[in-house]
Amino acid sequence: QVHLVESGGGSVQAGGSLLLSCAVSGDTYRSNCMGWFRHRPGKEREGVAAIYSGTGVTYYGDYAKGRFTISQDNAKNTLYLQMNSLKPEDTAMYYCAAAVREASGVGYPYEYHYWGQGTQVTVSS
Repeated sequence: QVHLVESGGGSVQAGGSLLLSCAVSGDTYRSNCMGWFRHRPGKEREGVAAIYSGTGVTYYGDYAKGRFTISQDNAKNTLYLQMNSLKPEDTAMYYCAAAVREASGVGYPYEYHYWGQGTQVTVSS
């Protein structure tokens, strides 16, 4: 089992920044691919960014490119998502996820095996 706990969400104004963190524990060797997803009201859950733990290769959803950065600190078993230039449409519940195998780019929710409880991000105009 892999346990994931997100933190860092909150309310910010448009143009602001937030740093999301995801603490990873348990069978961390099973988290070969780590990702961030978000679930906006009335929308399907969508991939934000992913990182392959072994190579450090990263992938981003189109709306995240140039604004968001995914990173990991293996010594701290922590995954991060730095979000800059936030927009009201970024308002969502953000989830950390882990996959045993590398996903297809950012990947789809079904490719991930373990999920955190989520952290809410609200961006006001």
